[in-house]
Amino acid sequence: MEQWIAGVMDFWTAEQGESSKTPTIHQPNDPILQNLDMRFGVIVFPGSNCEHDCYYTLKYVVHQQVRFVWHKEREVSEFDAIILPGGFSYGDYLRTGAIARFSPVMEAVIKFARRGGVVVGICNGFQILCEAGLLPGALGRNAGVRFVAKSVYLKVENANTLFTKSCADQVLKMPLAHGDGNYYADAGTLQQLREQNRILFRYCTNAGEITSAANPNGAVDNIAGIMNETGNVMGLMPHPERACEAVLASNHGLQIFQSIVASA
Repeated sequence: MEQWIAGVMDFWTAEQGESSKTPTIHQPNDPILQNLDMRFGVIVFPGSNCEHDCYYTLKYVVHQQVRFVWHKEREVSEFDAIILPGGFSYGDYLRTGAIARFSPVMEAVIKFARRGGVVVGICNGFQILCEAGLLPGALGRNAGVRFVAKSVYLKVENANTLFTKSCADQVLKMPLAHGDGNYYADAGTLQQLREQNRILFRYCTNAGEITSAANPNGAVDNIAGIMNETGNVMGLMPHPERACEAVLASNHGLQIFQSIVASA
């Protein structure tokens, strides 16, 4: 825990322009992580609360270049990948992600994605991507109308994407925490997602079985994560950035970030 806090304080002071010493923890031992050429931007909306988790993971675990991007910025072309983190953007008033979709930075993110830039939306970020039209469908209130916070199992349904190519484990364990994770899409959209292998993750048991009991929020077809038609935009409700170190009870989320770096 002391090392984690030291790491957080280090990147916080660095972002504030103060000199600081880079932590000596998380030394990379995977050749995939030797690629330091990727530049990640982590979008920060009013109400975001997972941006520091993403920053920490990208800089100190995955060892890539990263900086925060305030929601009023209008240019993201300097980056290779954009992360929309979890949280409650604009308090989630009106509808989750509906206000953030109109933030100045989102116009730049949409252009970035349509040019082929890599975009990942986690939890609230997934909701924003759906509201922005970068991903199909919508996220509604959880079945039972309760906030759910627990670890879940995800079956990797397509391991041949830039987000999953390094997923050696076909069943991943990672936490989720949301009140609006009930993914919905109409029948035609669902058929298209299935036929084009764009459903990347489904909620499952620890044995990889797709069951209703394993579905934490009522999402149609147990869908936990999808990608767009061109394969460069992904949204998922669970938090891979909170499952990148063994001390967090799972490091399976690291495989997603490794996949992105390996695809650079």
